[in-house]
Amino acid sequence: MIFHRALQRELASAAGATFTVLFTVIVTWTLITILGKAAGGKVASNDVIALIAFAALNYLPTILILTSFISVLMVVTRTYRDSEMVVWFASGLSLARWIRPVLTFGLPMVLLTGILSFYATPWAKQKSSEYAERFQKREDLQQVSPGQFRESASSNRIFFVEGVSGQTAVVHNVFVNTVDEKGTSVVVAKEGVISNTPEGDRFLVLKNGRRYQGTPGSADFQTMEFERYSMRVASKAQDLAANQNADAIPTDELLRSSGPGVQGELLWRISLPITCLLLILLAIPMGFVNPRAGSSSNLIVALLIFFAYQNLIKVFEASVKQGRFSFGTAWWPLHLAVALVVVGMFTWRANVNHRYHPRVLWAALKRGGKAKAVAP
Repeated sequence: MIFHRALQRELASAAGATFTVLFTVIVTWTLITILGKAAGGKVASNDVIALIAFAALNYLPTILILTSFISVLMVVTRTYRDSEMVVWFASGLSLARWIRPVLTFGLPMVLLTGILSFYATPWAKQKSSEYAERFQKREDLQQVSPGQFRESASSNRIFFVEGVSGQTAVVHNVFVNTVDEKGTSVVVAKEGVISNTPEGDRFLVLKNGRRYQGTPGSADFQTMEFERYSMRVASKAQDLAANQNADAIPTDELLRSSGPGVQGELLWRISLPITCLLLILLAIPMGFVNPRAGSSSNLIVALLIFFAYQNLIKVFEASVKQGRFSFGTAWWPLHLAVALVVVGMFTWRANVNHRYHPRVLWAALKRGGKAKAVAP
């Protein structure tokens, strides 16, 4: 019991430090990405905080999987490095006795990963898509940020406003450059507002301004002053649910739906908690390290295994979405293979007298001869 409590404290401490580092890196990278989109006019500046929160929630399952894997690996590696495992094995205990206390720490992580994968992540992706689509489907003038040039949806107008006031899309000091079959025209006005017609059309009504059309210096150059000038504003349909991606569909709807895309997304969501459980167990036999050698190689190999595992799941997911495999034949083979690797690793590490065990190989290397079984 004392060992279990001490191990739980050490695992929790390692997990806390690992999660803090990984979460900070992800949030910083997400912040830079979303701020870049906001500066480029792809998302609204007042939606930045919400989009960062949704993106962080989307990455949480992956962060938890990597946190649990690295935490168990670091703790087991430390016990080997400090020769505590020598005492453990000398007491007649096997490596399999680590499974129960490690799972006591890891099963809540697996459960949390499953909850995030099946419920929180789809909700976050759905909300993030709604925020982005709502911004893209606003009228041209409403997308303009003060002090920025903005191209219209039809790509034939460029807007610039100096300021925005109120909730009715009233803008001040407006500049509009239009290119059409008649040539280039420039309109400047002190004020502009979006106006709706009874037929549902939208117009940008400019007040107290000037309109220039043609090439300056040519005979057809025209200039006109106006008190009120209307121009049609391109508007897109406001149906946000028309093109909903499979990764943003709630899990209960996903289970009631069919199709390769839906089944591929379901495969990915199921795989996340299974991956978390298998990697936690794999970290126990992977934690072996010779006390005289460095321990950094284990962490490098663990990262390679993690990314390879995730990429292979993505390969199976893509195969299901493309119709090359069915869901029933694609979701389990990879996890079964990893489970067999875990069992094989435990068997290999437990058989300390085997001629290919690391302890025997290390002793043979120092002797300069062939490895052979030795007495414990």
